[in-house]
Amino acid sequence: MSPTSETAHGGRRLVIVESPAKAKTIKGYLGPGYVVEASVGHIRDLPSGAAEVPEKYTGEVRRLGVDVEHDFQPIYVVNADKKAQVKKLKELLAESDELFLATDEDREGEAIAWHLQEVLKPKVPVHRMVFHEITKDAIQQAVRNPRELNKRMVDAQETRRILDRLYGYEVSPVLWKKVMRGLSAGRVQSVATRLVVERERERIAFRSAEYWDLTGTFSTGRAGDPSDPSSLVARLATVDGRRVAQGRDFGADGQLKTANVLHLDEEKARALAASLADTRFTVRSVESKPYRRSPYAPFRTTTLQQEASRKLGFGAKATMQVAQKLYENGFITYMRTDSTVLSDTAVAAARAQVTQLYGADYLPEKPRVYAGKVKNAQEAHEAIRPSGDRFRTPAETGLTGDQFKLYELIWKRTVASQMKDATGNSVTVKIGGTAADGRDAEFSASGKTITFHGFMKAYVEGADDPNAELDDRERRLPQVAEGDALAAEEITADGHATKPPARYTEASLVKELEEREIGRPSTYASIIGTILDRGYVFKKGTALVPSFLSFAVVNLLEKHFGRLVDYDFTARMEDDLDRIARGEAQSVPWLKRFYFGEGEGSGAAADAGNGDGDHLGGLKELVTDLGAIDAREISSFPVGDGIVLRVGRYGPYVERGEKDQEGHQRADVPADLAPDELTVAYAEELLAKPSGDFELGTDPVSGHQIIARDGRYGPYVTEVLPDDVPKTGKNAVKPRTASLFKSMTLDTVTLEDALRLMSLPRVVGTDPEGVEITAQNGRYGPYLKKGTDSRSLTSEDQLFTITLEEALAIYAQPKQRGRAAAKPPLKELGTDPVSEKPVVVKDGRFGPYVTDGETNATLRTGDSVETITPERGYELLAEKRAKGPAKKTAKKAPAKKTAAKKTAAKKTTAAKKTAAKKTTTAAKKTTAAAKKTAAAKPE
Repeated sequence: MSPTSETAHGGRRLVIVESPAKAKTIKGYLGPGYVVEASVGHIRDLPSGAAEVPEKYTGEVRRLGVDVEHDFQPIYVVNADKKAQVKKLKELLAESDELFLATDEDREGEAIAWHLQEVLKPKVPVHRMVFHEITKDAIQQAVRNPRELNKRMVDAQETRRILDRLYGYEVSPVLWKKVMRGLSAGRVQSVATRLVVERERERIAFRSAEYWDLTGTFSTGRAGDPSDPSSLVARLATVDGRRVAQGRDFGADGQLKTANVLHLDEEKARALAASLADTRFTVRSVESKPYRRSPYAPFRTTTLQQEASRKLGFGAKATMQVAQKLYENGFITYMRTDSTVLSDTAVAAARAQVTQLYGADYLPEKPRVYAGKVKNAQEAHEAIRPSGDRFRTPAETGLTGDQFKLYELIWKRTVASQMKDATGNSVTVKIGGTAADGRDAEFSASGKTITFHGFMKAYVEGADDPNAELDDRERRLPQVAEGDALAAEEITADGHATKPPARYTEASLVKELEEREIGRPSTYASIIGTILDRGYVFKKGTALVPSFLSFAVVNLLEKHFGRLVDYDFTARMEDDLDRIARGEAQSVPWLKRFYFGEGEGSGAAADAGNGDGDHLGGLKELVTDLGAIDAREISSFPVGDGIVLRVGRYGPYVERGEKDQEGHQRADVPADLAPDELTVAYAEELLAKPSGDFELGTDPVSGHQIIARDGRYGPYVTEVLPDDVPKTGKNAVKPRTASLFKSMTLDTVTLEDALRLMSLPRVVGTDPEGVEITAQNGRYGPYLKKGTDSRSLTSEDQLFTITLEEALAIYAQPKQRGRAAAKPPLKELGTDPVSEKPVVVKDGRFGPYVTDGETNATLRTGDSVETITPERGYELLAEKRAKGPAKKTAKKAPAKKTAAKKTAAKKTTAAKKTAAKKTTTAAKKTTAAAKKTAAAKPE
């Protein structure tokens, strides 16, 4: 049966896409014979835990979700939150005569289509429908020209997924045992973290060098105008023919690395400037060259992320979310692509707009063709461009906010890519004179004039360095000729200091990963999101700063899993996965070499086990012998003067000397301190502060020592239990602990204060019904508790002074819901690109957070109310949405009397029914929420 013909009984065709937003748009382009429904992303995946694995599987299969002993057979399970959607899809399929799988045309989209086919088990003809833009013509063309599922692409994606599972599930537990619980390792995330850590190491090792030079302002003596200035500024280039040292001549150690250059210090520079005060200068040479700049290629995923970061301040994840919405609503082509190629239709549309908006003078005779520069580009997609055979100008779209900004960026770049080169002239002028002390000094000035702006009329690319000069910047010099006399209006001595290498931003990290051929464009946003979420990296402004925790993780991986975080090895793995996609390699033999180290093989899998020596084992062997890993050693970093930075389970701290020895010092390090800021002087300052354990005395009742210390959540007091008291297991005894009142400090709290604090909660009395009322101190301040009814107290002292009568009077008052008067927002950020609702910063129980009224996201380490940008706020909300709603942990009911068992059993049965209803409702809500969430695809 032809996919374009109606069946005899009406012909009903089911089209399955990935997102509800896309389904809604496509539905409008197809006739009444089509039903368009969304899978809402992946419908099944590897199990997230052993509980999801079917009972027939045991041992390692339950742990990994992959049967490594039987050709790495993956164990796929339908996601719990997708079961309702799968049921719906099956019901729709049962009423259909044809099935069109219209998921995205990339490896992951192909895999989703395959999973749909495997789960739905259709008995009707199945067609793979592909398109890269959502316009009426494109959709109808896709329906008329379906293809078969590409099993090679599916195999490549499956291999990638299994590889990432094995890597993560085998290496992450090592980090739990040797560094900290809850950490994760990943094939690309660990390498990305290593890049950020290595840059910080370079900053720590960096030693600044001071150098001086001279700047001269020279006048022609003519009256100037914009086209012919009367003066120029030039920098000292040589003295007696010897080049003056500049920043590039110094190494990271602060020493000169270039031979035969003149290093001027302040004294020499000022003396030379004074010696040149009365010197007569002449123009020694004027060199003019033609200037030509060609337009930039149309956007692909990574260049779009970089430019959106530079020009709009968007994070990679926020960029992809806005782009996803633009794509699904038919404004741009598919936004996950390695290609810079434009279709003939797009070229014609761009050239038409060049003529219409800028004139025929800006249109080159022939269309411009951009060759792909990305190795192993995933698919033959187009570049990211406005959709349709006639581009809508930004004003014609009706878009607002961030969607408008990103569309405008894409539109400008696409149109500019089909415009003429910018042309002009670049000029270098050399000016010389003899100083009073006989030395010859030569100054140099360079300029650039653009005579025809060409594509720059539409678009100029940004730069990662905020001080960099953009392509359209002109520097006009006076029209001078060799031999012209110039008067020195001013000659000044200027001091400079070399700077450490700049930290990565999201844009520059994406660029670095791509240049090293690590990862793929569709994964970069999620990679950066992961290393931020895991606490390996935090932001200071736009800079990505590694945490001390990431130093410990990378240290372990480099020393004991060196090959797994080797840049070349990771890039070769990508090559091997691409070879599998092209049918040039087989998945199972490759995975065997990687995991078991079997066979000689070629490519990355063959040497997957290589560490620092000649070991040729596989991943499994690497993670078996953990005895060689010294947890203390890999988490310790010397600061200097006997001070060591250590990464503990509760955060970083500095330490001098060994514990339990005389002179031992220890102090916590602020979690948001950049590693390159931890100098010996600052460490000494931390150690000098009152910190560590303050011995307060002995509890006369228990005989236990009472101490005060500073913790992650503030100062507190606690008791020291004897060594023979079990501290773990079901018989474990927990020490009494209490936070200090706000009026107390570590150096003033007394034993009496501590015992009073640890006596809380205090029983105030019982109400007339016999319900006990207690006074307690909590995270949010002092309060009364009666059953499940809590009431705030106005001061901490009331915890010890409030009477039963006063407590009953408080409970006699109606309970206030919320605050009497809502606090105004701390900052307004603008309109969120996803929810299209105003975003503000508010002060909450856990500190400041951003909210659009639907989603709340706490500010992270490195963020502050003062410095947070609108784009950073949108990014935090996007990441929170991508995580989905927080999973609630079921509370274990306390033991009750035997008589209550039957009632509990009835309640359990009823609870199961209620839970089933809630699951269905939650699934519906998830589907609806997906319309608002366009999360970047995971690695």
